[in-house]
Amino acid sequence: MASTFKLSTDLPAWKELEQLYQKEGKNFDVKQAFAEDPKRFDEFSRVFTNYDDSKILYDFSKNLVNKEIFAKLIELAKQSGVEKLRDEMFAGDHINTTEDRAVYHVALRNRAKRNMPVDGKDTAQEVDDVLQHMKEFSNQIRDGSWKGYTGKQITDVVNIGIGGSDLGPVMVTEALKAYSKPGLNVHFVSNIDGTHIAEILKNLSAETTLFLVASKTFTTAETITNATSAKNWFLKHSNDNKEAIAKHFAALSTNEKEVVNFGIDPKNMFGFESWVGGRYSVWSAIGLSVAIFIGFDNFEKFLKGAEAVDQHFLNTPLENNIPVIGGLLNVWYNNFFGAQTHLIAPFDQYLHRFPAYLQQLSMESNGKSVTRANVFTNYQTGAIIFGEPATNAQHSFFQLLHQGTKLIPADFILAAQSQNPIENNKHQKMLASNFFAQSEALMVGKNEEQVKAEGATGGLVPHKIFSGNRPTTSILAQKITPAALGALIAYYEHVTFTEGAVWNINSFDQWGVELGKVLAKVIGKQLDDKKPVEDHDPSTNNLINTFKEWE
Repeated sequence: MASTFKLSTDLPAWKELEQLYQKEGKNFDVKQAFAEDPKRFDEFSRVFTNYDDSKILYDFSKNLVNKEIFAKLIELAKQSGVEKLRDEMFAGDHINTTEDRAVYHVALRNRAKRNMPVDGKDTAQEVDDVLQHMKEFSNQIRDGSWKGYTGKQITDVVNIGIGGSDLGPVMVTEALKAYSKPGLNVHFVSNIDGTHIAEILKNLSAETTLFLVASKTFTTAETITNATSAKNWFLKHSNDNKEAIAKHFAALSTNEKEVVNFGIDPKNMFGFESWVGGRYSVWSAIGLSVAIFIGFDNFEKFLKGAEAVDQHFLNTPLENNIPVIGGLLNVWYNNFFGAQTHLIAPFDQYLHRFPAYLQQLSMESNGKSVTRANVFTNYQTGAIIFGEPATNAQHSFFQLLHQGTKLIPADFILAAQSQNPIENNKHQKMLASNFFAQSEALMVGKNEEQVKAEGATGGLVPHKIFSGNRPTTSILAQKITPAALGALIAYYEHVTFTEGAVWNINSFDQWGVELGKVLAKVIGKQLDDKKPVEDHDPSTNNLINTFKEWE
């Protein structure tokens, strides 16, 4: 599985793309390209058909590419071994080389129960067993047959996790809130700041609250600290009824010893394997809060939507492979145009946590500077992902997109059908008009002649000019159903995979997260007393000592 090249810049297609950028790319005029080719939309858009026959349109036609550039990007993917690495991932090979692990989140949504082995052991039955356990448990919570220690039904579920154990479930439950059960609420605690859990617990009753502690090892410092505070709160409000913990706490973990020590019944323990990375774990037992919130049938549709994209990614030729195209365009802007950022703007209030989720997916995966050949890169890798729901975003940072000095490629996401078509669908039509208008405005801009024709004169003229030619990808779904959301997430997972494969980096470890954690443990012990510290750099010493004084 060792890569056959050290640096992407060594590849012939990369060198040819550098020449193409100088020759055509940097002065490419997308508006002129449409004028010259009326079928450009047909050439550069793709429609994905989900397992339930719903569709998602990916319009790449407003990007700064022509047929020649596109063909060379496809050639770059081939020379980078995108197909080989993809096939190895789906075969269960240990493509996470620095941790010697398989990368097999795709097996979590294998609802067709294909043979998907890791280390000679098929995963299909194991995955299905966990899902059936989740189904039984979530159904009991939803139908009220699971009772708290006083015989009352559960009304509130609190997921305690951090990172992927929080961002995924938070995003999905928000995105699919329209499918939730009235009277059954989910809450999420991740921040070690005591304010987070204190505010959540304020309005809850111990009699009707279920806590899900999401930590694979059951040793994650922030999660266990929050879980212990939740347990202490529960015991305080249940007259120190330790036996009742079993009815109000479940564990999303593989460490049975620590789970039992905490007081959780191992029957209420949901495991997942080492080949499930945190940022890919919402498909696993970590998604239990989602299954409880929207119902297991909808959770399975969510899995099947992702599975359908997996099969598209695995079996579709690169030139028509939607995630591959998305990933290659990101490489084009990052490495040849020098774009540092990438905007993802959902025109959908339910998707308000989607950009935050994609930040972890992309930046934790591809924020690397060493290749799989163990050499430092001489090129940029992961972009800075940011975003907020439009139309709010139009009144905050879209000014920079339109008239700023930076090139910021953008993805706009919209559903044709609203979950809440109020006022004769007036709101959705207004939302859609902005979705269409923003991508058009970013492309066509407004020149000096147009500004003057509108009556502007003198020094005001340059302030009203829009350069245009700013690239966008428009993603139009029929409706954000569980299946459609699963498909969208899987699309971005495979976009991220494609980028990492082209850059020849390991997108599946996260060593950069570790150093701060290690230092925090050392400093945490030093905060237990009032003695001044002297063993850090002068700035850190003074910050710690001031904190001790002021605490």
